[in-house]
Amino acid sequence: MGFFITFEGVEGCGKTTQLRLLKERLEADGEKVVATREPGGCPIADQMRAILLDAGNSAITPLAELLLYAAARAQHVQEVIVPALERGETVLCDRFTDATVAYQGHGRELDLDVIGQLNALATGGVQPDLTVLIDCPVQVGLSRALSRIEATSGAREERFELESVRFHERVREGYLALARAYPERFVVVDGSGDVARTEVLVTAALSGRLQGGR
Repeated sequence: MGFFITFEGVEGCGKTTQLRLLKERLEADGEKVVATREPGGCPIADQMRAILLDAGNSAITPLAELLLYAAARAQHVQEVIVPALERGETVLCDRFTDATVAYQGHGRELDLDVIGQLNALATGGVQPDLTVLIDCPVQVGLSRALSRIEATSGAREERFELESVRFHERVREGYLALARAYPERFVVVDGSGDVARTEVLVTAALSGRLQGGR
């Protein structure tokens, strides 16, 4: 089996950039790497992503949102993640089940037990070997995220960025609670600095974990 690494964090924390940089480093070392994301990662799940992240769909109820994430994940896991792991490849995923706990559980304050059951059902028991949590203050992340959205010429995926600061604070608190609960799986990296500084911290945090966990 391959090795499954997820990247998590609040909006604008820099996780997508750090995932890309890790992919480049691993491929330079000769590894076969699949980089993917949630929601999305395959055509059917990408259609659900478009619904979930479109600010025009603000009427989505918290429960409908949760179920859409679960449906997208079920497709993504079976179509992309499981086949790659079975090929012995390294899978890097931008958000996974921890995001649902943080955003829908802590952010939306939905039942954490129900979320756990849905996550287990959608993944078929597939879990990350390692999770990199890029942590930064909410205001720092939101400022970056909104600047990125303003600069994009594509779809404005901003439904979550437009949530209240308190919502994002709950999400961050949820992530940090997960990291405390699963220290054997999580590495927490300070993402408040620039890209280069964060990359140094991610590389240092992963060096021993990658060597020891594979």
